[in-house]
Amino acid sequence: GAGADSDLYINQAIVFIEDAIQYRSINHRVDSKSLWLYRWYYSRTCQWILSLTITVILALAFIEEPSSLTVTSDVRYRLPAWNPPCGLTESIELLCFLVFVVDVSVKSYLIGWKEFWKNKWLMAYILTLIVSLADWIVSLSFFCRESVRIRRILRPFFLLQNSSMMKKTLKSINSTLPEMASVVLLLAVHLSLFTMFAMLLFARTKDNQQDKEWVVYFRNLPDALTSLLVLLTTANNPDVMIPAYSKNRAYSIFFILFTVLGNLFLMNLLTAIIYNQFRGYLLKSVQSSLFRRRLGIRAAFEVLSSLKETPASAQQSCVSVGALLQVLQKAEMDSRCKQAIMRSLKMCSCDQLSAAQFQKLFEELDKDAIKQHPPSPEYQSHFMQKMQFAFGHPYFGYLGNVVALANIISICVVLVMDADKQPSERDDFFLGAINCFFILYYLLEMLLKILAMGLKRYLSYPSNRFDGLLTVILLILEIATFAVYGFPHPGWRPEFMGLLSLWDMVRLVNMLIVFRFLRIIPNMKFMALVVTTLLDLVKNLRAFAGLLVVVFYAFAITGIMLFKGAVVPLGNTRYSNFLQGAQKNSKAEVTGSCVPFSIKKVVVLYFKEKNVISWCSAHFQAEVIYCPLCVLSVHLICRWAKIYFVAWWLISSVIWVNIFVALLLENFIHKWDRRCQRESLSDIEYQRTVELMFRDVLEEPTEEELMEKLHQHPHLQLCR
Repeated sequence: GAGADSDLYINQAIVFIEDAIQYRSINHRVDSKSLWLYRWYYSRTCQWILSLTITVILALAFIEEPSSLTVTSDVRYRLPAWNPPCGLTESIELLCFLVFVVDVSVKSYLIGWKEFWKNKWLMAYILTLIVSLADWIVSLSFFCRESVRIRRILRPFFLLQNSSMMKKTLKSINSTLPEMASVVLLLAVHLSLFTMFAMLLFARTKDNQQDKEWVVYFRNLPDALTSLLVLLTTANNPDVMIPAYSKNRAYSIFFILFTVLGNLFLMNLLTAIIYNQFRGYLLKSVQSSLFRRRLGIRAAFEVLSSLKETPASAQQSCVSVGALLQVLQKAEMDSRCKQAIMRSLKMCSCDQLSAAQFQKLFEELDKDAIKQHPPSPEYQSHFMQKMQFAFGHPYFGYLGNVVALANIISICVVLVMDADKQPSERDDFFLGAINCFFILYYLLEMLLKILAMGLKRYLSYPSNRFDGLLTVILLILEIATFAVYGFPHPGWRPEFMGLLSLWDMVRLVNMLIVFRFLRIIPNMKFMALVVTTLLDLVKNLRAFAGLLVVVFYAFAITGIMLFKGAVVPLGNTRYSNFLQGAQKNSKAEVTGSCVPFSIKKVVVLYFKEKNVISWCSAHFQAEVIYCPLCVLSVHLICRWAKIYFVAWWLISSVIWVNIFVALLLENFIHKWDRRCQRESLSDIEYQRTVELMFRDVLEEPTEEELMEKLHQHPHLQLCR
């Protein structure tokens, strides 16, 4: 019995430490079988299967009707899209649902019945599965011919509930909404007041030739409100003011005032509020993550202190070093942290660890991930030492940057000279010769750097790996070009041979050379700071990217269902009737080409609107919305499409873009503040996470708070 208890305490400590590493809650079952199931569930294999299942069910939208499996979206050239037979995607869906049922069942069992009723996410998970399965049954009963599939809109929930950081980010956004609402309300007042002014200012007159502004943009209240809303996004600027400006230059004052107040003041005020509030709520979320980590480590200490190895005479709880070593050997954690903790234990002269010492050991988890570059080789030869000094010096790298710049300039000169020439008139000799020269220099530079720094040290720098990889690719392409087309010579214009023509090969080489010029970034400190900030955002803000996927996916599926049948292919009789009816009932011009909506096209359309290239009509004029991708039917668009696209604009361009700016500013300011401290440490690279970004301003939880929380654990009974 004592041996079984010891094994149980060891396994509990292992799980609690793994929970602390991953910022997981420790409120789960802690008996032997449950601990085995818990570790199996959070194993890499199980989590990989779950992630693959989520990816598969989200990707089904690309092959379901309307399918996106076509090379081109232009209906004039593309073949009919392949639509899967009824039952194929439904079978894949059923397998995914079975995995999700197992997932939610295991989660519910592990946390226990009482905790289950407190967990809103799990209850929503079960409700989503029930609705999805019911919709799946309805779909089969209609032989996959139903027009609305509710379960498709619910699919992003599976991605959302699987990420704790995405949940925290969503909670932070939800907490920020009241503050955002005040500025959005101010924007609405601004929009409404200027709409009233516009309708009075551009009222209808007796001269129809002078009423173009009224006819096109301010005919009635909905049109006027829509025109100014689109102007707030700058999508119809300056088109909206051209008719009035042509009539009288003074009318431009109205539009300038509207743009200055709306775009320069209110929109930037919204950015400031979102930055301030979202940073505060995200900080609270990260603070709770720190509390979870400290709680998990303290829980591991408490269960290990219950082992019989602890001296009975000890006045306070302590843990033996041997027990901790046993736990560390079995726990899944980063090798760097594990080695650092073991080194600290070996340096410790005591056999027992107090709670403070135990907690201090695991502070290694909160430190920056440090990557130190290997040392350079030590040469005995005096000549080799001079070579090492010369080619390992930063000035040698600067020389390489100058040569790369010269290569770019020479390519630009040749491209400008040959811009108006026909392919048959172009002489590739000069461009081929200079490419050959520069590539040989790049190869020599790479070899000399390896000689000076050693292969391991050379490859330890990301910039060197980038530089070396492109150099090798350029060398291979150049050798292939010579093998197929021979060496450059005057009049070097051979016919097409092999996979690529000579001009294609030269263009590919030149594109890689231009791309290689990015090697200058590490040598420019401010530019390097900006680039590393962006890379950190890409690496660490996966939760934000995941929420973007959720929003894009939900709006794309909703758009497909709402606008199904509203888009008619060119040349169709129904399309001709639609145009005739639109021209009779509306003065708006109907332009553009019609393409059926699919998930890929909807996402592309959203990206275009999000970048303010086009607002899928930019004007919402009269009864018809038109855009480069679609011509939509009169009745649906007139009444409901504006709400759909305005909602998309508010969520994507107003809220999401500003949140991204807030996170970008926070990351950049943090790196800027730390830049001076680390300028001299050129041989060390620091890798930071979102939690570490706020580490300097987080508060450590007190022992009383930790013990109070541990005593509230639903499945763990402590001795004290």
